[in-house]
Amino acid sequence: MRLWYQTPARYFEEALPIGNGKLGAMVYGGAETDSLQLNDITFWSGKPVDHNEDKDAWRWIDPIRKALFNEDYAKADSLQLHVQGPNSAYYMPLGTLYMEDLNATPPITGYRRQLDIDSALCRVTYRRGDVDFEREYLASNPDKCIAVRIRSSQPGKLFLCLRLQSLLSHTVKASDNQLTMLSHATGDPQHTIHACTIVRATATDGHVSTANGSLLIEGATEATVFLVNETSFNGYNHHPVSQGKPYIDMAADDIWHTYNTSFPTVKQRHVADYRHFFGRLSLQLDGAKLDTLRTTEAQLKAYTDQKENNPYLETLYMQFGRYLLISCSRTPGVPANLQGLWNPYVKAPWRSNYTMNINLEENYWPAEVANLSEMAMPLWDFMKALADNGRYASRNYYGIDEGWSASHNSDIWAMTNPVGEKRESPEWSNWNMGGAWLTQAAWEHYAFTQDKQFLKTQAVPLLQGATDFMLRWLTHHPDRPDEWITAPSTSPENEYVTPQGYHGTTCYGGTADLAIVRELLDNTRSALATAPSIDLQGVNQSLPKIIQIDKTLAKLAPYTIGHMGDLNEWYHDWDDFDFKHRHQSHLIGLYPGHQITPARTPELARAATRSLEIKGDETTGWSTGWRINLWARLQRADKAYQLYRKLLTYVTPDGYRGPDRRRRGGTYPNLFDAHPPFQIDGNFGGTAGVCEMLLQSEYAVDTTPAVTLHLLPALPSAWSTGRVSGLCARGGLEVDMTWESGRIVSATIVNKRGYKGKIKVYYNGKTRVVSLKPGRSKTIR
Repeated sequence: MRLWYQTPARYFEEALPIGNGKLGAMVYGGAETDSLQLNDITFWSGKPVDHNEDKDAWRWIDPIRKALFNEDYAKADSLQLHVQGPNSAYYMPLGTLYMEDLNATPPITGYRRQLDIDSALCRVTYRRGDVDFEREYLASNPDKCIAVRIRSSQPGKLFLCLRLQSLLSHTVKASDNQLTMLSHATGDPQHTIHACTIVRATATDGHVSTANGSLLIEGATEATVFLVNETSFNGYNHHPVSQGKPYIDMAADDIWHTYNTSFPTVKQRHVADYRHFFGRLSLQLDGAKLDTLRTTEAQLKAYTDQKENNPYLETLYMQFGRYLLISCSRTPGVPANLQGLWNPYVKAPWRSNYTMNINLEENYWPAEVANLSEMAMPLWDFMKALADNGRYASRNYYGIDEGWSASHNSDIWAMTNPVGEKRESPEWSNWNMGGAWLTQAAWEHYAFTQDKQFLKTQAVPLLQGATDFMLRWLTHHPDRPDEWITAPSTSPENEYVTPQGYHGTTCYGGTADLAIVRELLDNTRSALATAPSIDLQGVNQSLPKIIQIDKTLAKLAPYTIGHMGDLNEWYHDWDDFDFKHRHQSHLIGLYPGHQITPARTPELARAATRSLEIKGDETTGWSTGWRINLWARLQRADKAYQLYRKLLTYVTPDGYRGPDRRRRGGTYPNLFDAHPPFQIDGNFGGTAGVCEMLLQSEYAVDTTPAVTLHLLPALPSAWSTGRVSGLCARGGLEVDMTWESGRIVSATIVNKRGYKGKIKVYYNGKTRVVSLKPGRSKTIR
């Protein structure tokens, strides 16, 4: 599994990402001057949330509802601005490590740059004259560092100057064969996060010294560079200066650790740690093999322009998403953001924040099914922080003192208020469903792992808190008192046109809202039924809440089908202002939800199909990733594969201005997703989509059997023969499959997590019910 190129990177979208879950770099691999753009996932602007921000904004909710129920949508849109708070903080770039070759003659030949994603090792090789040079890069989680080994084939040929720089306010000191950079995020240095970056160099021979704020390596044959970083971030609710971590001392401890180790030892620990996760899932498609003649970029271009079949590239992209998730999601309380871990800009696109109307959710779609459950860990602590701050946002903006809510954007401080600063469009700003949607991931974690302790201690409190808020937020239209809806409502970033010609965003009873609410209530009910709260007298304290949920679900406004045969996005049968809009939030009940299926709700499934047909296939990167999964859930292998190929459309780097410039949704030369610009959610959506084409599962606590498996439910004809091992299914199961000519030859189901009960399996056009004890496996043919 290798990305490889024959030239150094010129642009961010060509550089190769490495990361240990907290500290990361983009490797450019220049021969004359190499550069590593650095990031630390805990390095953000801003400070903790003010719990009294806009404490009286809730008074505008009733006037907005009154305007809506009077069908005065223009007034409702204008009043929504009063229910907006501050925008999020920015995710910050850390700096750049430059490694300049001081003896850059004669010209180089045989240049090669590669990233092996099955070992998480990056490598650059080239020849200068009669001397071969090699650099090897890694980002180690066990050793909390980035390490670079530089070697020459002949003795004493390394002459390098190492410099640290940053786009932010910083100072650099050179002493004792190391560089120390102190920096802070934008804003008042008394009220923002600080960082300490240390670079240390060693050499087997030659000489290492400091001069003019730089490190010099002269006359060496082999040298090692260690880089560490720590920040003062000490949690979402601690001031980064007055209550910050001792980041300088921590960085000093990290670099001191490197004195007692070596590059081979760090490499060994790193590869073992990484492969423990990455090696769990293997996918082999017939005809897939490493192309040693054409670079990854050349393959991507041919795949796009000549419509080549390339099962290796398709497999590589799927596994690259797993590589990225391992590399950027291992820090407690700090999940992967819009760019994952890698951002070179002081003012990143969309602040590189947590966009919770799809993008943060999509980041974690592959975590469970692609056998990387531990990588979702940062999300749980982050959601607990959201629940804490969300209690105040619910009170201040909605006048609700029960439960918690979160909105469109968040950041490292777990902000939960509706954003917009009282001046931005309600179509994204005034949306309070972020917390409710995110809780689905908590229930899914239990469904996949059967971890009762997690369910009781983490999932249930999150689900119940989000449900408590939502049961208070739901309301009635005065003319329909027996029907629960949301008001005000928006459908994320989409706009409608009423029959009277008003073009607006604020409405009531939006389908996306109600799909999220329905999923939330279903999941909360299942969680309470699975892990009931029993008091000392043996009374089920969860039962009243379950009854309340059942009554609410029975009166929740239903899905409706519009005049075009599509699933209505709005409460009324209105047209979209843009029929091709990238968001498809009203289809949440199809995927990632479980409310719409071809088998159980065929009419709604046909309407969802029509919605996707109307939207077409031209859209942004993350949206394409979502549509792959939607088509897979509809068991439309042809469309799922067509959209997967669309996701792998070649896109030139953002800074490129040559005659072949291409700017659209797709994939950059380094396989980063092109929204454009870069957003990592498309990578994760694509990985999840491949899993969804190969295996689908359902887990319902109130049905028998509780677990249902669909093997190869949306297998493309291009993948007619292959095998996969390590796919995960709900119920704590793992599935290995081999297939030929589109039919299962054998499938082994492993009950790894203690599920007790029968399993219904659909495959090869037939249905089979199997019994499988915990810890056992069963092979079907």
